[in-house]
Amino acid sequence: MQELLTWEAFVSFLSLSVMEIVLGIDNIIFISILSQRLPENQQAKARRIGILLALIIRIGLLFALTWLIGMTSSLFAIGSFDFSGRDLILIAGGIFLVYKATTEIHEKLEGGGAEENQSSKASLMSTIIFQIVLLDIVFSFDSILTAIGLAESVYIMIAAVIVAISIMLALSGAISTFIQKHPTIKMLALAFLLLIGVLLVLDGFHQEVPKGYIYAAIFFSLFVELLNIRVRKSKKPPVDLRGRYSKEVD
Repeated sequence: MQELLTWEAFVSFLSLSVMEIVLGIDNIIFISILSQRLPENQQAKARRIGILLALIIRIGLLFALTWLIGMTSSLFAIGSFDFSGRDLILIAGGIFLVYKATTEIHEKLEGGGAEENQSSKASLMSTIIFQIVLLDIVFSFDSILTAIGLAESVYIMIAAVIVAISIMLALSGAISTFIQKHPTIKMLALAFLLLIGVLLVLDGFHQEVPKGYIYAAIFFSLFVELLNIRVRKSKKPPVDLRGRYSKEVD
């Protein structure tokens, strides 16, 4: 246990915590967007369940490191490509994420899907939780494999995951509210998830794209959109004094 109290262990813990928070952003955005399909009084519950399930899945994967590392070994080959269990999970998760982001974008642009019968409302919560679990597995799988290279102790990894998930849980409500209040941010978030889905598929086919450049472009786009929101708020509509006076007289 003494090796956990060293400066190197603290640096590993801090680096892992930051990495887990950054890698968890796409997860929390996906959970926030999915939960908005539920009635308002159920959205917070769905977010909490989804994030806590992400914590359980990640800790479970950390305790199964031997099995997890074995998932990177080749299962079969097609031509020059060797596919491992990790590759199949990333490809399947990426395709699912592309599908969900595309259908959400289509619904926002074309409308529809607003009316649901009572039976579908009853099963909506379980359906959304199931979808959250599927993506939790994919995001957790990629996140933990990345974490293995940054720390040697499982306990440091678990501590970093708990800190990151706690921060995600604390910020999930604010992020969900912000996305819901600003349709342009929601569209940008869906485009972000669509891009992440494509990256997961490419990663599954051993075509690695530097994620730093992708995240930098995404955060720059988000920064520009936040500036646009600020500009729109500062431009107040002119006050029609004549119209207001006529209303007061009436």
